[in-house]
Amino acid sequence: MRADLPEPSREDRAHSGRLCALIREEIHAAGGAIGFDRYMELALYAPGLGYYSAGAAKFGAAGDFVTAPELGFLFARCLARAVAPVLRETGRDVLELGPGSGALAADLLPELQRLGALPSRYRLLERSADLRERQRATLLARCPALIDRIEWIDRPPTESWRGALIANEVVDALPVRLFALRAAGLGERTVGVDGETFAWRERAADAVLAQGVRDAIGDAPDLPRPYLSEIRPLLAPWFAEVAGRLERGDAWFIDYGYPREEFYAPARGSGTLRCHYRHRAHDDPLILPGLQDITAWVDFDALASAATSSGFAQTELSTQAQFLVRHGLEQVFADAHAAAPDEWARYRLAQEAKRLMLPGEMGEAFKVLSTVKV
Repeated sequence: MRADLPEPSREDRAHSGRLCALIREEIHAAGGAIGFDRYMELALYAPGLGYYSAGAAKFGAAGDFVTAPELGFLFARCLARAVAPVLRETGRDVLELGPGSGALAADLLPELQRLGALPSRYRLLERSADLRERQRATLLARCPALIDRIEWIDRPPTESWRGALIANEVVDALPVRLFALRAAGLGERTVGVDGETFAWRERAADAVLAQGVRDAIGDAPDLPRPYLSEIRPLLAPWFAEVAGRLERGDAWFIDYGYPREEFYAPARGSGTLRCHYRHRAHDDPLILPGLQDITAWVDFDALASAATSSGFAQTELSTQAQFLVRHGLEQVFADAHAAAPDEWARYRLAQEAKRLMLPGEMGEAFKVLSTVKV
């Protein structure tokens, strides 16, 4: 256990131990190593054991990280101003992917109602039974009059639909394959076992990984050797699955990441893989399976390409700060500031705006990909 991380409880260690046993069994069955994408999938999504499938708190001050909707209502109220015209035109649904604690829906729905753009249905795509219950509790507490418009689903819609799709910090948690550019050629970074712990292994890249790397960086003559990074080979199929049945409407993908030229910059030679455990960020995904979040930053050119392949057009990428300003942050903040009951509320509102907007906080690291299907 790293000295700079809080010590897990006995119960948490036991939980992680059960997931470790499952992963070790798969590694042994595979001949000694599995791709990191499979390791990440098990660590995050193994039924009843993975980080997002089990019951530990994940979001907000009591969890491991804070998302924009957890900070307050400013983000949701600005997003509502982007979504409202689409819903007024189509009069149909909102589909939110990976709704977390339910905080975004709890603020977005009342604001859409205030703007005269309440959707017929607000669907939450959530596979975790535990998170569904937390979302339901949040929504019942904060917008009980709108609960009848909310529907939980555990798989993407199979019928055609119209409206708005929202994915806030979802793509970063999709599994990635890790590659290593070395003087001797292209390798794949995999996960093996060293005694009772997991350890890095490396093998020659297969044809699928090699093609994915070529698509991402070409021959990469300017990149140093060694150079470590990652790709999401299943991004396009995932996009087609979650958004392909949207017949007409807009989609917004909000996440931390870069355009491809910055993502695979020479200076970024160790990749973008990050872990979050009790509000500590670190870069070791092989510890604490099931107890920590594992993410990789988003290649927004790859995401835009996936959107185009699924029939979307007019793709636009902006920083989160640009997006919020464009969709009325100044007025939203002014109205909230005027309505704040006391100085403490006004202070918290100002701190929320700073975290959303400042370059050293979420303002530039987070991007918004907006795309349209007509």
